[in-house]
Amino acid sequence: MSNFYTETVLSVHHWTDRLFSFTATRSPAFRFLSGQFTMIGLELAGRPLLRAYSMVSASYEENLEFLSIKVPDGPLTSRLQHLAVGDTVLIGRKPTGTLIQDNLRPGETLYMFATGTGLAPFMSIVKEPETYERFAHVVLVHGCRFVAELAYRDFLTQTLPQDEFIGPQAQAQLMYYPTVTRENFVHTGRLTDLMRTGQLPRELGLKPFDRARDRVMLCGSPEMLADMTSFLRAEGVDEGNHSEPGDFVIEKAFVEK
Repeated sequence: MSNFYTETVLSVHHWTDRLFSFTATRSPAFRFLSGQFTMIGLELAGRPLLRAYSMVSASYEENLEFLSIKVPDGPLTSRLQHLAVGDTVLIGRKPTGTLIQDNLRPGETLYMFATGTGLAPFMSIVKEPETYERFAHVVLVHGCRFVAELAYRDFLTQTLPQDEFIGPQAQAQLMYYPTVTRENFVHTGRLTDLMRTGQLPRELGLKPFDRARDRVMLCGSPEMLADMTSFLRAEGVDEGNHSEPGDFVIEKAFVEK
C-alpha cells in the first residue's frame, strides 16, 4: 500500500459513548499544514477502508492525533472505535484541505466555528505559532449537544495556556467559547444565532462582526455549514480557496460515518 504509511496506535481516549480520539506514530516523511486532513483507515481483506480525518496534532508535533465519532454500523468507525494500543492504522501520504491560513486574507480576528468532531482541525491551528502572528484575536467556538461532548475543553483552558512553546501566545490571544444546545451550561445556543444576534463578539469583548477585519473558518455539520455560509454571504464576505484567498473558508471532509 504505497499510498499509505502504516503507523502504530500509541493511546486511545473515549470521551463519551459516541466520541473518541487516538494518537499514533508519525513517519518523519509525513508533512502537513496545521488545519489539513488526510485519509486514514484500516486494512481489511487486503484492501484499505478509508475516511477523511483532520489532524488534531499541529504540523510540528512528533505524533499524530485524530478525533472521531462512533457509528455502530459505520463501515470504518464501527471498527476504528475498538482500536487498542499497539494496533496499526493506515495514514494517507497526501494531506489536503481548505482550512489553511494562506486561503484567508489578512485580518484582525480569526473566528473558527466547529460542531462535533469539526473541532479537530482547529485544535491543530490553535497550537500553530503562525496563527497568533497573523491574527490579534483567535476565537475558537465549539458547539455540541451535551457538555460531555466538548472534547479537549480541559486542554484548551488549562494545558495549552501553560505550554512552554505556545502558552504565552494562547494566553494573550486565544478566546475559547464552548456552547451546548441540550443542557444547561455557561454558554448555550446555536453558533449561527450567536453571530446573528451579536452575542458572541459582545460576550468576548470584541467589536461587532465586520468583513473588513474578521476572518472565518468553518468545520462541522452540514446544517451548521449551510447556516453560517448564509449568514456570512449576507454580510458580504467572500469564500476563499487555494486559488484566491477570501474572508472565510469551509471544510466539508470531516468524518460523518
